[in-house]
Amino acid sequence: MRNENNNVVWHQSQVTRACREALNGHKSVILWFTGLSGAGKSTLAHAVEKRLYERKCHTFVLDGDNVRHGLSSDLGFDEADRKENIRRIAQVAKLMLEAGHITLTAFISPFRLERNMARQIVAEGDFIEIYCKCALTVCEQRDVKGLYQKARLGQIPNFTGISSPYEAPENPELIIDTDRSSIDECAQRVLDYLQGKGIITAACT
Repeated sequence: MRNENNNVVWHQSQVTRACREALNGHKSVILWFTGLSGAGKSTLAHAVEKRLYERKCHTFVLDGDNVRHGLSSDLGFDEADRKENIRRIAQVAKLMLEAGHITLTAFISPFRLERNMARQIVAEGDFIEIYCKCALTVCEQRDVKGLYQKARLGQIPNFTGISSPYEAPENPELIIDTDRSSIDECAQRVLDYLQGKGIITAACT
């Protein structure tokens, strides 16, 4: 909900994002991993983070399940609550962007409108949408939690890919075929992109 209180004024920090990026030795950015449940979003995000950490980059992963244990523990999974969940995550990611971190978010985020909202709250180039593309049949085969089976039995309502739609990105910065490539190959593609855009250097030091 939008805060309409005119007494709330943004306080500008004396330590700027540029200062933090200079200290860290790399630029800050939001890496937004989206895709079906089981597409490998969290696995890939954490694999990329580990490689960035090894290069001494400042990172943090905002994972869908973890966030719902705290920040979004009051939300359900209907369309309105999913929209609010993404709004919260986008705002947290924006704050971490200003803190100079490479922030990796791993959320189904099924609706284009909400993903575009997240993109639009930061400057152009600060939001990198990474579509973890994976066939539904493969996602179901990977379903260690048994969620797809429960959804097909009608035990989980509003389940993306079964009873609720997933709107694939139309123009993402990266499309990673997680059902065709190894995790190492997928992670390297993300690192190559970041290096090609000058967000990290070869050594990230």
